[in-house]
Amino acid sequence: MNKHKTKLRVRYSETDKMGVVYHGNYIQYFEVGRVEYMRSIGVVYAELEKQGIGMPVVNINIDYIQPAPYDQELCIETWIESLPTSKIIFHNEALDENGKLVCKAQVTLVFINSQFRPIKVPESVFKALKANGVE
Repeated sequence: MNKHKTKLRVRYSETDKMGVVYHGNYIQYFEVGRVEYMRSIGVVYAELEKQGIGMPVVNINIDYIQPAPYDQELCIETWIESLPTSKIIFHNEALDENGKLVCKAQVTLVFINSQFRPIKVPESVFKALKANGVE
């Protein structure tokens, strides 16, 4: 299992009145991690979309562990534990500068065609994941 790491810094506009990351912004952070993970293995969302393939989110399970204040650097770790069929499950963790867990999530996406019908994982995606250690 290869974990992809994406670093980002909490911007002022992403915080709430208490000065910590607004809870909904973690979903955006994990999306950045997901997109960069796929890009790192040679799968680009924009290219899939040109082929008429979509990957909508259908489920998110998220646990908030501790707050992240404005200007803190976070490391978003993203990985996939098993090869997908018609759905793909991403695992995410947001870690602070000391490696302590801030937030974690499991995000499920499905593969669809341009008519919004479910399809199997595209072979190019399957091969890229397998070549990068996903079993």
